[in-house]
Amino acid sequence: MKKIMVPLAYGLEEIEAIAGIDVLRRADIEVITVSLGDLKVKGAHDIIVLADKSIDEVDVDEFDGILLPGGMPGSTNLRDDKRVINMIKSLNESGKLVSAICAAPIVLERAGVLKGRKATGYPGFDGEMPSCNYTGDRVVVDNNVITGKGPGAALEFAFEVVNYLVGEETVNRLKEEMIMG
Repeated sequence: MKKIMVPLAYGLEEIEAIAGIDVLRRADIEVITVSLGDLKVKGAHDIIVLADKSIDEVDVDEFDGILLPGGMPGSTNLRDDKRVINMIKSLNESGKLVSAICAAPIVLERAGVLKGRKATGYPGFDGEMPSCNYTGDRVVVDNNVITGKGPGAALEFAFEVVNYLVGEETVNRLKEEMIMG
């Protein structure tokens, strides 16, 4: 079973976090949410999300990848946390999945992951991602890096992460259950 970490920081975009967690769990991917501090994390729209663990309680080597929800100031809080940056660097160096949506690709930029890669993000944040080839597309896959544009692309982004981890058959099953059903 694949295992993904979803860091939750104060000011996260709730739709992106919950949609990602939900879709991955529906795909039978183990998702561990981690907080940077208190386990109760307040989102950008005042929704409290309860993390599974503190970031200090997890070993990055146990994970197949990471999914970073965006939101403000959630994305800057992730970007400015050395633990998050070190985990992203470690995952990327191991060729594991590194994914971020909305403003969160700025975290990947800080970790040096976007250099020379295609990426997308929330409009206006492209200036904070100077090392990438910014596309503005809804979802972009460049090898082990997946980026998404914003809340409206949360399901597409999550489906692409599932596709990367476990394949198109699972994505088609999920779409049938969730969208067509």
